[in-house]
Amino acid sequence: MQIVVDMAWIQTVLLVALRLAATLVLTPVFAITGMTARIRVFFILALAVTLTSAMAVPPVPVLSPADLVVAAMSELALGAMLAFGLFTAFAVFQLAGRMMDLQMGFGIASLIDPATRTQSSLLGTLLNLTAIAVFFAVNGHHLLIQGLAFSLAHLPPGRPLEELNYAAMVAQFGGMFVFALALAAPVLIVLLLVDVAMAVVARTMPQVNVFIVSMPLKIFVGLFVLATSMYFMGPLMARIFEALFNYWQQVIE
Repeated sequence: MQIVVDMAWIQTVLLVALRLAATLVLTPVFAITGMTARIRVFFILALAVTLTSAMAVPPVPVLSPADLVVAAMSELALGAMLAFGLFTAFAVFQLAGRMMDLQMGFGIASLIDPATRTQSSLLGTLLNLTAIAVFFAVNGHHLLIQGLAFSLAHLPPGRPLEELNYAAMVAQFGGMFVFALALAAPVLIVLLLVDVAMAVVARTMPQVNVFIVSMPLKIFVGLFVLATSMYFMGPLMARIFEALFNYWQQVIE
């Protein structure tokens, strides 16, 4: 691999780095590691140099300052669209955890999400951390790099954004709710049955304090069902990550 450093190559690397930065820096996959800003910058630049040189990305002609700004904004917009797919994939687990928290009585409690530094639900944070571990366990980070290389091969730096499939963003956003409901469905259905049973008890035995009894019962039953259903979440997680890369393909092609 031979690297010829000139102004066109520098501009190409910078544009590629902007696309990678918008895609990776704020995503849960890399934000969870707690890397400092300096390390992230060096990592993005090193990855941009590697992909640009290894894939022989066509160098961008030397641009004027105005054209360079336009090209940079285009790369940031493309990177943001790719990052949207990552955000929605991991937002599935946050949304599923939030729905289960509300039904189990954990809705008033929250944790600091280490990825976004914001308040997050208890089970949402648990599922999100589990999803990140599964993502790395199934070599999702390798597929992530391959997806970035695929974007550079089909959309070299400096290409206009009119060719992108914006409708895929709407479909990906809708798919987030479907997958989240599928993840939370076992717990939600069982807790609904518990609520029905408690309603029958309250109707037949008014002397029983149903509120005091139902709260710990719903927590126990919800956690038990969640623990037993974790084994069956593997194929669904695989489908969520598969939908992520299908979204990337639809946006780029």
